[in-house]
Amino acid sequence: MLDSVASPETQLSDNDVQAIDQLRDVYDRLRQELARVIVGQRDTVERLSICLFARGHALLMGVPGLAKTLLVSKVAETMSLRFSRIQFTPDLMPMDITGTDILQDGADGRRDFEFVHGPVFANIVLADEINRAPPKTQAAMLEAMQEYKVTAVGKTLVLEPPFLVLATQNPIEQEGTYPLPEAQLDRFMFLIELDYPSEAEEVQIARTTTGEELPELDHLLTAGEILQHQSLVRRVPVPDHIYTYAARLVRQTRPNDSTAPSWLKPLVAWGAGPRAVQNLVLGAKARAALLGSYMVRLEDIQEVAAPVLTHRVITTFAAQAEGISAKEIVRRLVEETNTEI
Repeated sequence: MLDSVASPETQLSDNDVQAIDQLRDVYDRLRQELARVIVGQRDTVERLSICLFARGHALLMGVPGLAKTLLVSKVAETMSLRFSRIQFTPDLMPMDITGTDILQDGADGRRDFEFVHGPVFANIVLADEINRAPPKTQAAMLEAMQEYKVTAVGKTLVLEPPFLVLATQNPIEQEGTYPLPEAQLDRFMFLIELDYPSEAEEVQIARTTTGEELPELDHLLTAGEILQHQSLVRRVPVPDHIYTYAARLVRQTRPNDSTAPSWLKPLVAWGAGPRAVQNLVLGAKARAALLGSYMVRLEDIQEVAAPVLTHRVITTFAAQAEGISAKEIVRRLVEETNTEI
């Protein structure tokens, strides 16, 4: 095994150590606050938090009724962030999300064009059923996600940080949809899959949602504090063997790579690109900081591997015919690669 100690120049300062302790405490309080209105979904809350503090975007996949919209809005509420929800439909145009010029009457009687900001100008944007929008509208959202700016009526406007896009897809209803191209899927740091709650959780959901109104949550962080924590996450040290592991894991998803296992080649058409390595490392850094660790560990990479790689591994028809999903392929790769490091 390679040396697992980070180099001296990447060691955290005393101030950073204290800041990580504070971030861990804030994260614990965040989970406690969300638990007042959200039943279960512990992994989902963790992965949403990782995306926020790693400056990444997330694609939420789940059937209707799993509190995706409620969860996202409550996360924004606890962090004193501006939240907007965009319901994507086949007739949605780019200007409907970016905004456009409107002719307004001025105080002096003159009429001038004034730019009216669209719902994308928020800190947390919920793009509901993003695959229902036509490609041109998806492209406008893609620019906002990748460049943190929008172009409308010849103007380029910068989005105010922090900026997080959480998009949802309904996996059971595909009629009248425009599937997201692989290039756009790659812009999402995580694919977060939500499953049905357990029986006990479902009973608790019935109790909490059929009684009095849901409570208002405490504000835990300001936008400025979030930006500071995002900068802190980037400074979390990563041992050399973790970088090696992340790169090796991603390279093994590519069927034409010499390191790809023989069992994978007939199952995968396209593997993950270099952005997956970046997101593995950033996700591991954010997870380590949220859990109060002062250095990225192998288990941090392993925990974020599935949400980072699943939507970046494109399976073949043979895999689909055998009922083998990308998630299963990633799980097996993680298990096998772990034994080689």
